[in-house]
Amino acid sequence: MVANVTLGDSSLATPVGAVGQSATVEPSQRWELLGRCRRDRTVIAGALIVGLIAGAALAAPLVAPHDPNAIDARAILASPSREHWLGTDNLGRDIFSRLVYGARWSLGAAGAAAVAIVLLGITVGVIAGYIGGLVDDVAMRIVDVLLAFPSLVLALAIVGTLGPSLQNVLIGMVAVWWVDYARVMRGLTLGVRDREYVTAAQCAGASARHVMLRHILPNVVPSVLVLATLELGGLILAISGLSFLGLGAQPPTPEWGTMLNDGRPFFQRAPQLMLYPGLAITLVVVGCNLLGDGLRDVLDPRLKR
Repeated sequence: MVANVTLGDSSLATPVGAVGQSATVEPSQRWELLGRCRRDRTVIAGALIVGLIAGAALAAPLVAPHDPNAIDARAILASPSREHWLGTDNLGRDIFSRLVYGARWSLGAAGAAAVAIVLLGITVGVIAGYIGGLVDDVAMRIVDVLLAFPSLVLALAIVGTLGPSLQNVLIGMVAVWWVDYARVMRGLTLGVRDREYVTAAQCAGASARHVMLRHILPNVVPSVLVLATLELGGLILAISGLSFLGLGAQPPTPEWGTMLNDGRPFFQRAPQLMLYPGLAITLVVVGCNLLGDGLRDVLDPRLKR
């Protein structure tokens, strides 16, 4: 499940040997990185797709022409029209409005899960890699145990135990997905903890917390951010899949996976009930993958084909 992400461009991880200075990326290097992103077509395409969908989700009250849960008994399974751009579902609810509001639930849930997963994985990985010893052994054995189980199956078990709800799906995702990031962060931390600028900070009397936050973290976070972008699409798929199984968001919430489940009994009569949310999921996942691939190439040009 972990993408192959490295940070090979030395300009993005320039060590500062002087005591008391932080090994952070200089402003000129940030501008150079931004320039690379602006010139990379893959980054632009992915950012455009994700940005447009996220923008529509944020502006849902302005974009959606109808209340997503408003029932119109006179327009059940109506065809696309000027009033209902993509038609209506089995309860007469406007499909386009539900898709727009559904982006809030699907992207919002995936984004919240991604933030929690990354923060937990970074914390465990950096502490385990820097401190080492018993802390590292215990943390990595926990990671090994969790990695021994299929991620989605373990998440299913957690959600099934806690009960069906979107909140419990997020708990299940975070409880399972953080281990990948912890392992990646530990490996990256081991690669930089013996660098000269880290040793200089230690000799100057810097605390472990200061060293991890100011000298190690800035040099390993970019790789994890690329991994998080690549995995965001997988999180959206997993959350939508669990909602499709009835374990995530519950009706009448216009979440994309729930919309797929609601349209399943009417697939032969009205396939658009499943087609439109399926296309929305596919589009945003493709956008996330393009953005992640582009960022990976920007951060390490040697990987670019």
